[in-house]
Amino acid sequence: MSEKEKIINIAVIAHVDAGKSTLVDAFLRQSDVFRSNEEVIDCVMDSNDLERERGITIYSKNCSVIHDGVKINIVDTPGHADFSSEVERIIKTVDTVILLVDSSEGPMPQTRFVLSKALEMGLRPILLINKIDKKDARPQEVVDEVYELFLDLNATDEQLDFPILYGIAKQGIAQYDLDTPSDSIEPLFKTILKHCDVYPDMDDEPLQMQVSALAYDEYIGRLGIGRIYQGVLKAQEQIVVCDSFGNSRTKSTSQIFVYRGLSRVSVQEAHAGDIVVVAGIADISIGETLCEKDHEMPLPSIKIEEPTLSMNFIVNKSPFAGKSGKFVTSRNLKERLEKELEVNVGLKVEPTESGDCFKVSGRGELHISVLLEQMRREGYEVAVSKPEVILHKDENGKTVEPVEEVVAIAPEEYSGTIINKLNLRKGTMIDMVEENGYVRITYEAPTRGLLGYRSEFINDTRGEGTLVRRIKGYTPYKGEIQQRANGAMISTETGSAMTYALWNLQERGTLFISPQTEVYEGMIIGESARTVDMDVNPLKNKKLTAIRSSGNDEAMRLTPPRVMSLEEALEWINDDELVEIVPDCIRLRKKGLTPQDRRQFYRERVSAEEIE
Repeated sequence: MSEKEKIINIAVIAHVDAGKSTLVDAFLRQSDVFRSNEEVIDCVMDSNDLERERGITIYSKNCSVIHDGVKINIVDTPGHADFSSEVERIIKTVDTVILLVDSSEGPMPQTRFVLSKALEMGLRPILLINKIDKKDARPQEVVDEVYELFLDLNATDEQLDFPILYGIAKQGIAQYDLDTPSDSIEPLFKTILKHCDVYPDMDDEPLQMQVSALAYDEYIGRLGIGRIYQGVLKAQEQIVVCDSFGNSRTKSTSQIFVYRGLSRVSVQEAHAGDIVVVAGIADISIGETLCEKDHEMPLPSIKIEEPTLSMNFIVNKSPFAGKSGKFVTSRNLKERLEKELEVNVGLKVEPTESGDCFKVSGRGELHISVLLEQMRREGYEVAVSKPEVILHKDENGKTVEPVEEVVAIAPEEYSGTIINKLNLRKGTMIDMVEENGYVRITYEAPTRGLLGYRSEFINDTRGEGTLVRRIKGYTPYKGEIQQRANGAMISTETGSAMTYALWNLQERGTLFISPQTEVYEGMIIGESARTVDMDVNPLKNKKLTAIRSSGNDEAMRLTPPRVMSLEEALEWINDDELVEIVPDCIRLRKKGLTPQDRRQFYRERVSAEEIE
């Protein structure tokens, strides 16, 4: 390489569904990354099946484009607060961020979180108001809201002087102002090059590269991803790996990759400023610095947010265990969780007294449920307990619990219900704004109280509401919060559910199963309309008689069953229940399958509470 590449690293930050991945698609399409005959899929950065289905980004990813002779490395970051540990580390590797804000929603809680991290690092953001073609777009007001947000976050005068562009990421358009139409994102490219200096030439300095993300490759093992701050990193070279505590070890790199478009390309050496992938160091970890011998200069460690929620992953022991999954033993489960720890830094796995149970802690329901969904698709069977919030002690020895900022946007007629429900969940109202028939309610509520609220909120607002949450910090323990009010319908038999039995049962609650579903004793088949659990027989069939009466044999009409997603199931269960996750379905069950087991479980729990 005769002339050193000019490099700028940028990250796209925003809240969920603001159009981050779509914007990165536009960057790639308009930079000739794809061949003319290549089929291009939407949201090409969301490479994982789960990301595509849910329309969210879970793992931050890298790609690069060349524009006017400058290599621009682009990092697409997750917007969900559950994946915030991903975002924080990525911010350290970039020169500027593009803050993407929806033209009607304005800045949301997650926007605040990622932006605060970028401002702390001293970055100067570029603001792009997206979706200006929306009917309820209000770009000028949103710009004012963003200014207020910057002021709230103590931005410097230099940071407050941010360039503003307007665009429609889906159409690949960015424009300097609302009155000057454009047919490409060229204005955004120009703004990046003008606003952000290329990385200085520091190739002659001693090597310093910090690992900010991990990946795993079946063939070459664990990979460290990070930015070279100074020096040159070479393949098959001996280097020193340092951590911030002064420990160091000598290792050798096997291969080095850089990004060209969407591909990882193997190179012999990589230069200062570039984002690289290093192979060959099996025990490489987040926050470690790669240095030259005799020039050990570890960078400050990267703080990873503490988990706030834990669940028990238990080997599936239901009567149907092993029917559809390939991996069913505790050894399978342990190996899979250890493999996940290689790359999922926000996750924590601890053994329990039982060899068949592991305590898994993460940043939120979504963080852990995404892992469960991946395991289910890979052929694992696992039973999971109700999510529990992780409590801490403060310096005075008092119990504190995580608290979240909740923003609910919904039609005005539902505001009373939302306020009532959040008050019951020990929430405190912070703000309430009404406009154009919609209300935006901001609450502060304990994470414990919000478990199970998302599906309730969707039902309460008839699917018209938007709910956004982010972890804000810790607050003194707020006392007991009421769990699910309704009891469960529990099957007393094992076999295939009958239409006649379900037809009679649907008057007594909401069913979760349809006719011919295989059930077992202790499996939950529905939600009772009453506050207590109800033992039912879903196998009962109609008695056949020789006499036919007119009208009695008309078709039995069944209400369609309520089909729960994995998150809804985890939110729904109580302490004495489990979610059984297998490749072909998700079932709910009691921990004790027989009435005697359930009575024993209840007695043990009552005596444990009395001891406390």
